[in-house]
Amino acid sequence: MRLGISFGYQDWGSGLPGAIALAQEADRLGYESGWVAEAYGTDAITPVTWLLAHTERLKMGTAIAQMPARAPAMTAMTATTLDLMSGGRFLLGIGASGPQVSEGWYGERYGKPLAKTREYVSILRQVWAREAPLEHHGEHYDIPYTGPGATGLGKPLKLIVHPRTPSLPVYIAAIGPKNVALTAEIADGWLPIFYSPTRAEAVWGEAIETGLAAGGRAAADFDVAATVSVIVGDDVERLRDLAKPMVALYVGGMGARGKNFYNDLACRYGYEAEAAEIQDLYLSGKKQEATALVPDDLVDDVCLIGPRERIADRLEAWKESRVTTLVVGATQPEALRVMAELVL
Repeated sequence: MRLGISFGYQDWGSGLPGAIALAQEADRLGYESGWVAEAYGTDAITPVTWLLAHTERLKMGTAIAQMPARAPAMTAMTATTLDLMSGGRFLLGIGASGPQVSEGWYGERYGKPLAKTREYVSILRQVWAREAPLEHHGEHYDIPYTGPGATGLGKPLKLIVHPRTPSLPVYIAAIGPKNVALTAEIADGWLPIFYSPTRAEAVWGEAIETGLAAGGRAAADFDVAATVSVIVGDDVERLRDLAKPMVALYVGGMGARGKNFYNDLACRYGYEAEAAEIQDLYLSGKKQEATALVPDDLVDDVCLIGPRERIADRLEAWKESRVTTLVVGATQPEALRVMAELVL
């Protein structure tokens, strides 16, 4: 099992010095990768660039670069640029986001995320392969554009630089079984959130096997890069309380009622009643009450918290799971060191 570090969403003004220090500590400890998120605040590409410039060996990835924010050719260019600038240390993580953000923030039709993701990745691969000028005519992307208002002057073009890494690694963030199956079929890695090593196989195991078979691939070719919040300390109850607001945010408020992928996941984990009540409270503006209802067991399912001995004990389930890269979400340098001692 490899280790990564998650930088999540940050205030990159006040938070940048601390993030650099954590990245450099992870680099020193032998972590393989670091990952930066984006929603509708700071973007992921800019801080990834900055952190690559301040580390020596650590790979840096986007978790995720949102597809509705960028045309696939632009994403391919950005990935190529960072691949060249970093000496091959860039990892591209993408995702379709959700309808609230895609349509409400980017003004892009959410459409059919499975078909759109398949087309997007196909275009990325074509750009990087440089076997021919880019041409793609699908349901979601038309390159060169031939639709209404087209000038007729568009022509297929080829990337004019050569990527350092001929086949840049593509990771996809997915939660639903069909999305996970597609990820296992076409991507180099999967970025699951709120992964539970004791429940994941029942939720996603069949989807992963279906996808790998469809892609003619072996499990060894597929990196499961799951994020886990790690908090080190003696007061387990207090540490759980620190982890609950983020769980409540996603389960309760990250999506509309009836269209919240994280709420659906909590239900599939067996927390149907709690997930419904958390969402009701969160969407009613009662965030503290919603946070208080997050079950301790759910926190323990998806986090590693407590003293070193407790973390070591609960880490065994992660080591026995499909996870090949454990992405540590932590702000404590001590947590990074404890995980390095236990895993590396």
